Amino acid sequence: MKRENLIENIKAKGSFLCVGLDPDIKKIPEYLLREENPLLAFCKAIVDATAPYCVAYKPNLAFFESMGVEGWIALEEIVKYIKEKYPDQFVIADAKRGDIGNTSKLYARGVFEQLGADAITVAPYMGEDSVTPFLEYPGKWVILLALTSNKGSHDFQLISDKDGRRLFEHVIATSQRWAGNDAMMYVVGATQGEMFRDIRAVAPDSFLLVPGVGAQGGSLEAVARYGMTSDCGLLVNSSRGIIYASAGEDFADAAAREASKLRDQMAELLKEHGVTE
Repeated sequence: MKRENLIENIKAKGSFLCVGLDPDIKKIPEYLLREENPLLAFCKAIVDATAPYCVAYKPNLAFFESMGVEGWIALEEIVKYIKEKYPDQFVIADAKRGDIGNTSKLYARGVFEQLGADAITVAPYMGEDSVTPFLEYPGKWVILLALTSNKGSHDFQLISDKDGRRLFEHVIATSQRWAGNDAMMYVVGATQGEMFRDIRAVAPDSFLLVPGVGAQGGSLEAVARYGMTSDCGLLVNSSRGIIYASAGEDFADAAAREASKLRDQMAELLKEHGVTE
């Protein structure tokens, strides 16, 4: 998907919501366990319920891989389902890959050619040759981990050099030589608050994938205040707060309600920041 298509969809829907597909076999409604593929049944219901309110889906590969072959089949089928029924949705494979070049080439082939995702999350620790194989696919995106929302992010990401530049700033500045803002995004956790200003100082026009709103306590208003651009420039992800809004048979309706609430907040923020009228 091209950058302009993503921006058009954000403006048309008044939403920059990404729904995280994290289907845990121990958390999905019990009655779905009678289905031939419970993970797939759960994800299809979530997608059908939330598609009007979001512009992206982010299946987290760990939740599917933990179920072996059945899980991988569910992953392939849900991506195919989204692509066929909701082709305007941006699909992110949350895989956090990052390895030597030859291995990265195969990871890229698997996610982009076999799975058909639009984007993949990648860890930058091994440097340029571990990332560039993912950039060889026109119209596909790399979403590089920059400043994450977990507690341990401060162990490395905030380390400063002698000039005071922090590691996450080095990652962003260096990686922008590998690709432009039509192929590279960055993961920045919603819990980072005002540090979005520092991100925007290094990457003023890049899209940011922002986890941590909702269950992890990040503020949507703060993310928009410090991170939104004239084209929005944000994809804010919510996973548990939407897909596990109910553990009962009304789980899809509950997911739709939560997604709709977030979409309404986002529509107001887009107007407030001049992205939409």
